[in-house]
Amino acid sequence: QVQLVESGGGVVQPGGSLGLSCAASGVPVTLSIDDMGWYRQAPGKEREMVAEVSRGGYLQFADSVKGRFTVSRDNAKNTVFLQMNSLKPEDTAIYYCYAYIGFPRREFWGQGTQVTVSS
Repeated sequence: QVQLVESGGGVVQPGGSLGLSCAASGVPVTLSIDDMGWYRQAPGKEREMVAEVSRGGYLQFADSVKGRFTVSRDNAKNTVFLQMNSLKPEDTAIYYCYAYIGFPRREFWGQGTQVTVSS
């Protein structure tokens, strides 16, 4: 079965940088991965789409992270990356990666990784 495994979360000071990665495994050979990206959610707040990259490389970002974050993917490795720069305390959240696979399109997501921005 499909699984998404994340890595790279941790604690960083304001203004610092942190990189996250997420690899999809167990994808049937007859299927392909469409969009991949990242959500985040902090306690008491709504889930927010952070960044997304299509299979062809089209990028989308939340207004709150534009100019600070970038997203990329390695299709051969079924992996999506999130590079976070100029981090702010309000970026503190659990970050979840996701991938859309197959047709009809189904969404899969990881278990989440905690990112804490604090001095």
